[in-house]
Amino acid sequence: RLCLSGTPLENNLGELWSLFHFVMPGLLYDYNSFIKNFKVPIEKNKDLIRQKNLAARLEPFMLRRTKQTVLGELPAKTVVIHHVKLGEQQRDLYESVRIAMDIKIQKEIGKKGLKRSHIIILDALLKLRQVCNDPRLVKLPSAKKVKESAKLEVCIELIQNCIAQGRKILVFSSFTSMLALIGQELHKKKLSYSLLTGVTRDRSTQINDFQTGITSIFLISLKTGGVGLNLTAADTVIHYDPWWNPAAEEQATDRAYRIGQNHPVTVYKLVTEGSVEEKILVMQNDKRALFDGLFQTKQQGNA
Repeated sequence: RLCLSGTPLENNLGELWSLFHFVMPGLLYDYNSFIKNFKVPIEKNKDLIRQKNLAARLEPFMLRRTKQTVLGELPAKTVVIHHVKLGEQQRDLYESVRIAMDIKIQKEIGKKGLKRSHIIILDALLKLRQVCNDPRLVKLPSAKKVKESAKLEVCIELIQNCIAQGRKILVFSSFTSMLALIGQELHKKKLSYSLLTGVTRDRSTQINDFQTGITSIFLISLKTGGVGLNLTAADTVIHYDPWWNPAAEEQATDRAYRIGQNHPVTVYKLVTEGSVEEKILVMQNDKRALFDGLFQTKQQGNA
């Protein structure tokens, strides 16, 4: 039996167990034993000894070839974390939403317990991320009074600077409604763009317009455009909002950073200061460290 996967681990170690349960049942024990012996100690307790033990168990049965190994001549990629500071009104809105949702969550946990309160917790995180992106995304009366959007201003300015330098840009967001707002601002600046979301019908036209130079800006939904696209005409990638899973962002970046790319690629990640977005970055780093600890072996270059 054989498993082929470009991303064997995205969110948690349980995904890795499922692959090996198919390939070699019993290698990683039954699921409950795996959780007890590896998943909980590694993910929650940061047990490096268990992590090394798991990596050693996997190594003889896994072959990997990284992009750096296969494409030795691929141009450089530079990642820039662009911190965005909210204005006074937007910051006040963020704090009011955070406090209100915290009170709501505590009440829900008191009634139902933590395990049965996931929906309201996810809703709170969604609202905070929306405030960071643009107050117009938040369906609250208080949000309608806020007319400023710090990140949108930074994004548009960054796009204009890149266009002035003759660069071609991919802009990713996990919110299609945010892409619409970015598109409105680009229209005001008389900047043409391509757009790809889950409801785009003329997908090939949007791609061809960008690749052939008719447009220099491509607004793409992270979920829709994260895979299956070859956009090597781009040399700049902007992630408007951070996503929980670093693999999803890297797959999106790889629409430009892949075979056929002849120019250095610059990746900008817009992150709101003092917000949940900074915590998402920490989570991304933890996931990346987990992945690297398991799969970066001494045999990697020869795999």
